Amino acid sequence: MTVYPLTGVIRPYAWGSRTVIADLQGRPGPTEAPEAELWLGAHPGDPSTVDGVSLPTLIADNPKAHLGEQVVAEFGPRLPFLLKVLAADAPLSLQAHPSLDYAREAWARQEADPSLPKNYTDANHKPEMLVALTPFEALCGFRDPAAAADDIAAFGIPALDPVLAALRAGDLATAVQTLLSWPDEDRRGLVEAVVAAGSSPLATELATFYPGDPGVLVALLLNHVHLQPGEVIWMPAGNLHAYLRGAGVELMAASDNVLRGGLTPKRVDVPELLKVLRFEVLDDPILRAIEVAPGILTWSVPIPDFVLYRIEVDSTRPPLEIPADGPRIILATAGELFLGESIDGTPIDLTRGDAAYAPADAGKLKIAGTGQAFIATVPA
Repeated sequence: MTVYPLTGVIRPYAWGSRTVIADLQGRPGPTEAPEAELWLGAHPGDPSTVDGVSLPTLIADNPKAHLGEQVVAEFGPRLPFLLKVLAADAPLSLQAHPSLDYAREAWARQEADPSLPKNYTDANHKPEMLVALTPFEALCGFRDPAAAADDIAAFGIPALDPVLAALRAGDLATAVQTLLSWPDEDRRGLVEAVVAAGSSPLATELATFYPGDPGVLVALLLNHVHLQPGEVIWMPAGNLHAYLRGAGVELMAASDNVLRGGLTPKRVDVPELLKVLRFEVLDDPILRAIEVAPGILTWSVPIPDFVLYRIEVDSTRPPLEIPADGPRIILATAGELFLGESIDGTPIDLTRGDAAYAPADAGKLKIAGTGQAFIATVPA
């Protein structure tokens, strides 16, 4: 088989950037509408295409050739990962994703009972990692509840005493449930009092986007992470998180299951969110890079669905071999790269913002040129 140029799909969510994805792809900006995510993969919600043919259709024609026998045996005849470019100019929702077992159970219940809320789009989990392309700000995982209690106590708001008591007892679940279940008629007054206290710039900023949303206070229970380009955060199942601003390359299991608890105009289901959350302190949400070989970095994640490589090549040095032979999606993020062979036997030329798809049958691939690329694939 050959290597194919891949065309992704842009999702225009309101929180997206009008410049980042356009600039990456060499299009003029600002764009007319926000561009929030570029999807590269075979997810049925927005599948990428190869010469006008959807990637799922291409894979279905010969799953073992495209995916390899190991992937088909473990995941069925589908690409198990989804690669995205995410560009946020405003905060995203406070959210988490279910575990694989819970997603399967919840999807089965939802399919069997049409009266249930439509919280799930599929039966898969959605662990995800994000590599910052620009300075990136996020909330990721619970921090020390005692430290969070000290910050909330500084507001001097008596109504928050039950939350403080829960936090000081180490009971994150009760603290989160209390805040997200705050009486509707009192929410705006609570958030306004927090902003008026003037001790939390984060709460003040979030309240400008979502006035009266108790998610503003839940955000203060999470790690406030500032990533520099190249740094990575990991969000396993049950991890409560929210992206605030910046651009990054995001890799996840091929699912769109999102449970929201606040900071969004979209549907919120607090009871269901609470069922999937892991109320554990995350001391350090940043993943450390592992050098596979000169010019090749990866990050260790404890799941079989995907692995991500970052490759940097220089025309003054020999080409680099991609250390994977399963299905691969390649995204160029800098320079000009030459990859494998196209259908006419010539190398595929990838410039910044271009993407390609290499099926398992393409075998080992080498990248030449000068620049940077991210390669999403499955663990060997």
